[in-house]
Amino acid sequence: MTVVTKRWALSLAVAAFALAAQGADAEALKKVGKGEGQVDIVAWPGYIERGETDKAFDWVTDFEAKTGCKVNVKTANTSDEMVALMNEGGFDLVTASGDASLRLIAGKRVQEVNTDLVPSWKTVDERLQSAPWHTVDGKHYGVPYQWGSNVLMYNTKIFSEAPKSWDVVFKEMTLPDGKSNKGRVQAFDGPIYIADAALYLKKHRPELKIEDPYSLDEEQYKAALELLREQRKIVGRYWHDAFVQIDDFTNEGVVASSSWPFQVNILKSKDAPVGSTIPEEGATGWADTTMMHVDAPHPNCAYMWLEHSINPKLQGDLAAWFGSVPAVLSACKGNQLLTDEGCEVNGLGNFERISFWRTPVADCGGGRQCVPYYRWVSDYIAVLGGR
Repeated sequence: MTVVTKRWALSLAVAAFALAAQGADAEALKKVGKGEGQVDIVAWPGYIERGETDKAFDWVTDFEAKTGCKVNVKTANTSDEMVALMNEGGFDLVTASGDASLRLIAGKRVQEVNTDLVPSWKTVDERLQSAPWHTVDGKHYGVPYQWGSNVLMYNTKIFSEAPKSWDVVFKEMTLPDGKSNKGRVQAFDGPIYIADAALYLKKHRPELKIEDPYSLDEEQYKAALELLREQRKIVGRYWHDAFVQIDDFTNEGVVASSSWPFQVNILKSKDAPVGSTIPEEGATGWADTTMMHVDAPHPNCAYMWLEHSINPKLQGDLAAWFGSVPAVLSACKGNQLLTDEGCEVNGLGNFERISFWRTPVADCGGGRQCVPYYRWVSDYIAVLGGR
């Protein structure tokens, strides 16, 4: 069993235990008091910067000076890893995507957020304030952070024009340089990637009648797995570490892959020949929420960070760094790093084209029975193993 497989298996087992656990919802804080001296955050790579990679991108130092709360960050590369870490405990906050947030709520690993203690809440994009991936029964379990799409990153020396379809990473073909794409493309190392296959099939196999790539019946799901098994024959590496993928595009001959704008921006800053696009099929994406652990050891510092996380300066700087779209739209104007065109460049107009990550469930409404997430986990492990 690989390290990745072990991680998923552990995450699944712990999540199942948490979902079965019975316990009272934590009562939301009524008043922010004196900080405890630190705040411990589980975050995606590039989401919490203190200027160590680039001095221009630092939204931690001023927070620490203002509040006295030292920021400690544990980087996680997948949503399953985030769920596992939050189940283990010891953290205050997590920047969770939609394929993790509802699992954390159902498992009682996160607490309701008292938005009255987040003065800038009213400035958050109204499309995100009550989004279904962090709002349950009218209760908010987090503060929106950033959103964006998974993109197709490609080598501009190989592709003089952006690929029009995700075909290039799903099917074996001859690329414009006259060589096969076999061994030169990548796919995401996470079971939620099954939705990318389903989104591709939604356009190319209309007879399957796929409407929602996260709500798949048995026939639709089987077709997605078949596509992924075919893809397995051409994938050189399944990526989950953003910096490993950056190295693969730089040194290992990878020419096309699903990716995040973060990797694209880093590579472009190094003058690497890369571009990115959202192909004709659309794309999956993420709308991330900062959520507080039910047993957060430093709740006062955590609430201070929640407020800090949605100030326009941080929101704009982060969007410029990661290639994402701010949860606070006022950040789209007047930010020197992002520029006034940055939000449009990062996909502000693509909101309706993105199928945001969401945890698949068995009861998908309308009397339909869909394949639940635990099947996605076990079956994607099998795909990676060539089965």
